Amino acid sequence: MPALIIIDLSPTNKQKLSIYSPLAAETLMPYGGEFIAKGAIETLHGSKPYQTKVIIQFPDRDSAVNWYESAAYQALIPIRDQGMESQFHLVG
Repeated sequence: MPALIIIDLSPTNKQKLSIYSPLAAETLMPYGGEFIAKGAIETLHGSKPYQTKVIIQFPDRDSAVNWYESAAYQALIPIRDQGMESQFHLVG
């Protein structure tokens, strides 16, 4: 069963975010991850604590967890945290 990593984020430093984003995208390939949605959030109900949502699909839960815990992705976390406030959620 496919698994999704859903990311809620608000940019805090666009320069750092522009460094992080393409590098993070490269780390998805070995785990079968692909972006299925990315963009500004339009709130239909409730509050909106973040500005943007990203949804990444993986073939299964193990692939998603292995991607997040990979050395390649973990090395990018300091840049990520300088570029945005975020929450990552695993579904599936």
